Amino acid sequence: MNKRIIGVGVAAIAVAALALGATGCAAEKKLSIAFVMGAESDPFFQAMKVGATEEAAAQGVDLIWQGDASHYDVATEVPIVDTVLAGNPSGLVLIPTDPTGLQASADKAVDAGVALALVDTTVNDASRAVITITGDNADGGAKAADAIASAIGYTDGKTYEVVVGLTSATATTNVGRLNGFKDRVASTYPGIQIKDVAYSASNPTTANSNVNNWLTKYPNLSGIFAIDGTNASGAAAALQAKNLVGKVALVGYDAYPANVDLLKQGVFTALIAQDPAAEARLAIKTLVEYIKNGTAAATHDVVIPNVALTSATSDADFAKYTYVATN
Repeated sequence: MNKRIIGVGVAAIAVAALALGATGCAAEKKLSIAFVMGAESDPFFQAMKVGATEEAAAQGVDLIWQGDASHYDVATEVPIVDTVLAGNPSGLVLIPTDPTGLQASADKAVDAGVALALVDTTVNDASRAVITITGDNADGGAKAADAIASAIGYTDGKTYEVVVGLTSATATTNVGRLNGFKDRVASTYPGIQIKDVAYSASNPTTANSNVNNWLTKYPNLSGIFAIDGTNASGAAAALQAKNLVGKVALVGYDAYPANVDLLKQGVFTALIAQDPAAEARLAIKTLVEYIKNGTAAATHDVVIPNVALTSATSDADFAKYTYVATN
């Protein structure tokens, strides 16, 4: 009888130990954060990857970095989101290529219990995301208008023709920058006429072709606002090829290393720089905090300031704001 009682007690202890071990293993399961964007090879996203990689290592979580190699489009991004969600990540940092086209993907993540951060761009209804993070796009557009006006020697009563190159007609960053540019032109520089806009899908070759078409169509063109880095690269190449550097004011977005070099050479009038690495760090830090604690210290909507880089920018600020693609 005593042996039977002892045997039952040992068995119970063994079962409890197994249960405790299983619970302990579950508690110790390493968190994973998926990070999905369009046009993964874009230097902006490569700079973002630096911050994401550093923060994931600091937080002790696995980083799943996924994006189409070079195409910025809903059709390529949605299947990538589906693939990473099938792997049951703990969190998802999503950079939507379109606010409507990626809405269902964002909702799918939250419905599956995946903590969601929206970075750089957003979706129509971002209320279920833990955090949204972006640059001050309207301010960036306004800064670009100021830089072009300064470069062309804007004078009231005169007329100036400018064009705008974008990646997407709907990506929220592009929309915000264009609206900021238009608003500043309307309020402060009414003599500037925005003659045309064109889209490149984050392809510098397409952007180059767009600018070449403009240079033929508008022989009196005064300025170009290249609303992101790939458009800036394509526009710079077109102006250099036609020996129009200094004759057409070029203001670009994103401090790609090559474009910063061109700014120093006078090809660009100004570059509006962001801090993609900081955006990525904050997204991952916030998601990990939320996953572990159920709350996050950061506010829901975070806007990170831009800075306008010009030939007068200090070497220290060039070093600080130029995008880097290695840890």
